Amino acid sequence: MTDEVGVVTGDLTLRSELTGAEVVVRVQYKDADEWYVVTGAKATLKDPADLEAVHAVVVGILNRPEG
Repeated sequence: MTDEVGVVTGDLTLRSELTGAEVVVRVQYKDADEWYVVTGAKATLKDPADLEAVHAVVVGILNRPEG
């Protein structure tokens, strides 16, 4: 689910962006230009080094190859 367009499915690219202390997770359709914010996927990090771990958790949650 995204804030901008609702549900997205198919081949997607996932990106976790850190601006200051806030991480935002975005998705895009493979090879598209537009990025969409994953609904509810914003958080404040105490340590920027945690970004990689947060991204790994999000990938685990959102990667559903079985549907």
